Amino acid sequence: MDKQMNYYKIPRDEWQDFYKAEQVSLSQQELNQIQSVNDKISVQDVREIYMPLVHLLNMTLAGKQDLQSKKADFLGIKAKKWPFVIGITGSVAVGKSTTARLLQLLLTTLYPTKKVQSITTDGFLFPNKELIRRDILERKGFPESYDMEKLILFLNDVKSGLKTEAPVYSHDSYDIVPGAVQLIDQPDILIVEGINVLQLPSNQQLYVSDFFDYSIYVDANADLIEKWYLERFGVLLNTSFQKPGNYYYDYAIGNHDEAFKLARNVWKTVNLKNLNTFILPTRNRADLILEKTDEHRINTVYLRKY
Repeated sequence: MDKQMNYYKIPRDEWQDFYKAEQVSLSQQELNQIQSVNDKISVQDVREIYMPLVHLLNMTLAGKQDLQSKKADFLGIKAKKWPFVIGITGSVAVGKSTTARLLQLLLTTLYPTKKVQSITTDGFLFPNKELIRRDILERKGFPESYDMEKLILFLNDVKSGLKTEAPVYSHDSYDIVPGAVQLIDQPDILIVEGINVLQLPSNQQLYVSDFFDYSIYVDANADLIEKWYLERFGVLLNTSFQKPGNYYYDYAIGNHDEAFKLARNVWKTVNLKNLNTFILPTRNRADLILEKTDEHRINTVYLRKY
């Protein structure tokens, strides 16, 4: 389906005019601290793209709370405040983690009385030993590599207003950290970021997206994403990958041509295949699409009509 069929296509210069009432004073240095490796975000992006988005999210949250209050009145029960859950998805290396961190920072700054937390669904990957047992280690990131039942139970606890814990994934060891957890303590807003958050696995009565109040897809042309993926790999090869114990350590201290050959193969056989088969088809389920072009610049916003 063409994403324009059920979306308003809004160019950047129009989107930026939708909200100018309040701005957050963030420096470029502060933004550099939250952006992912090889991602780019500017003060101008905050003003022109993310401030209107945060305003839209706040309006949506207020609308949800009003509906919950009216529903409670209808049932004759006391209204309860439920967490507002935002899902953010898109390809590997497209910049969805930066979007998640920036939204958390802006929401926390603008609405200091609200508790805002975030998680990544990487923590719900099966441990490597389980992936090996199932003979799917080479399909890490594909739907079958996630413990979806555990993720759904986690989100159900969050939506029920319970304190709960999320597993922690290490990008150094390329594995789940045994015994490590992230406490999710009854937030007003929870941001859930991951490549799989809008997917519809078969034979399940509930989907991850059933728990979302709003969903965002970070989009870009696949050729651009491949370029960003390889650029990021090069940066990591010269920095984080050179730490002993890192999954890619042997490649970092070895022949870099061979390392890039590996990266290109991983992109083609894993990430691109996963994008085309399982991630991209979820794009038209998002409430909003941020479309990136060169230099990670968001030039177009697609807002769902209905």
